[in-house]
Amino acid sequence: MFARQFVRVPQLSRGLASQAGPLKKLPPAVLHLKSGQSFTGRSFGAPTSIFGETVFSTSITSYTESMTDPSYRGQILVFTSPLIGNYGVPSNKTPIDSQDVGVLLESSGIQCSAIVVGDVAEKFSHHSAVESLASWCNRHNIPGITGVDTRAITRLLRDQGTTLGRLAVGDDVTAPAPDAHEYWDPSIENLVDQVSTKEPYTLNPTGNVKIAVLDFGAKANILRALIRRNAAVTVLPWNYDFNSIRDQFDGLFLTNGPGDPMQCMDAALKLRTTLEEWDRPIFGICMGHQIIGIAAGLDAYRMTFGNRGHNQPVLALASSGSITAGRVYVTSQNHQYALKLQDPFPQGWEPFFINCNDSSVEGIKSTPGSGKKVWGVQFHPESAGGPLDTIEMFTDFIAECLAHKMQLPPVSGQAMSTDQAVPSLEGLLA
Repeated sequence: MFARQFVRVPQLSRGLASQAGPLKKLPPAVLHLKSGQSFTGRSFGAPTSIFGETVFSTSITSYTESMTDPSYRGQILVFTSPLIGNYGVPSNKTPIDSQDVGVLLESSGIQCSAIVVGDVAEKFSHHSAVESLASWCNRHNIPGITGVDTRAITRLLRDQGTTLGRLAVGDDVTAPAPDAHEYWDPSIENLVDQVSTKEPYTLNPTGNVKIAVLDFGAKANILRALIRRNAAVTVLPWNYDFNSIRDQFDGLFLTNGPGDPMQCMDAALKLRTTLEEWDRPIFGICMGHQIIGIAAGLDAYRMTFGNRGHNQPVLALASSGSITAGRVYVTSQNHQYALKLQDPFPQGWEPFFINCNDSSVEGIKSTPGSGKKVWGVQFHPESAGGPLDTIEMFTDFIAECLAHKMQLPPVSGQAMSTDQAVPSLEGLLA
């Protein structure tokens, strides 16, 4: 007989990635919300206080891409994922050629006003990382707060909606919370004008199809998705008079961007003329989708807390190119505004996608009988990060532009698999 032995197993617990010692050495910080709540934590990044619109993202990865997305301009970004910074920050330089656009991330710098994380990782590990999240934020003068209950903050924002906030750092920590009238609301400003290019420029000039891009705050991966399909891309300021040069191009693309689409009525009115007089393909994403909708006669509204994350399911209501009616696609999103679903829809237009969670409009398209080839989607087919369920919409768009340019039969409305779509495009480019 063997004597039974009892071994005491030590209780395991997850420690902070920042470690208790270093976290205590960080200076204090406080996040004040206009709705009256305050959250005390520790400061990292730039030692500066900032106002902004407090929003949350459910993304569990790609914090560097989110922070450099121009659609987050003016916002204090709360990450619901508890650990942020564990794989550091890569070098943000790439070649400018037929495969890339000069930056690895979504823009050349951090676009959000501040970040809020439950646990910031001071130690990072990734083969491409060159610095920590805290160091990167400090270089770009972006403050951050860690050691706060991000779940509680997220629940507040989900219950009461997106809220204006102030991240107080340094000497401002001991000051009382701002009065309601002192909070800065970024939506009253034309944020698109702040992030859009000031001068036109061209990428991949030898491409086989010429695409004009109205830049409302374009993610680099949108431009990358176009040039990798051998498009010559000319990027224009958001309010550029495209109608004066439109016949030089085979298609028009409208990008994502921050803020209220009503700040961009100038672009919507110009696009209305384009829709009435031009018969070449047009594609819009996020803000671009909203501008297309406004130009078509739809109204936009501000959502309670918007959709931000990499896991939003959308239902296709119509088939077009690689998209099959009745199928659910998982998408990456970042928006506060949406188009209103109305009945009847404007003549010549139909809903394309609808959100499976909140029934908001996720896409519109021109009807087959309209004689137009126009699509707009609220989500990001190019993701970065996120699922690639709808990435072939870029292939569909370029194929339609080539078909129009070469006067080929229109692309079939039947769904195409990835294997079918890419070779057919390569055949056109040969």
